Amino acid sequence: MEAIARKGMQEDEASFAVEAPLEAQTFLWSEKYRPRKPRYFNRVHTGFEWNKYNQTHYDMDNPPPKIVQGYRFNVRFFGLTPCDDPDFAVLRFHAGPPYEDIAFKCVNREWEISHKHGYKCQFANGIFQLWFFFKRYRYRR
Repeated sequence: MEAIARKGMQEDEASFAVEAPLEAQTFLWSEKYRPRKPRYFNRVHTGFEWNKYNQTHYDMDNPPPKIVQGYRFNVRFFGLTPCDDPDFAVLRFHAGPPYEDIAFKCVNREWEISHKHGYKCQFANGIFQLWFFFKRYRYRR
């Protein structure tokens, strides 16, 4: 995960570490293990959407506003043993003892789940990786 963090970000990526607040949690195993949050390194992928509307009203000198196109979540678990706003969803990562849950507030859009379009969901060597982009729809009259 340190290698991923050290790797330079592209111009259309930014660090994403805004955690959504969760209600207080009590764990039955809290006497045996100290609850702690797992480590994570996340990125948000932003860019321009060059649909037909934006192509006619904007150009490269006057680009359209940037939009969120996807996220990359890298959550590392060492020693593993409801949203009010319809425009946003809360992604909650639950690993069980001895970790607390972590949650992130993200844009609520349909995911592109093809590996050709950057989707990745795997758990290997104590690292959970969830990478996805949003589906892009063509503008039609």
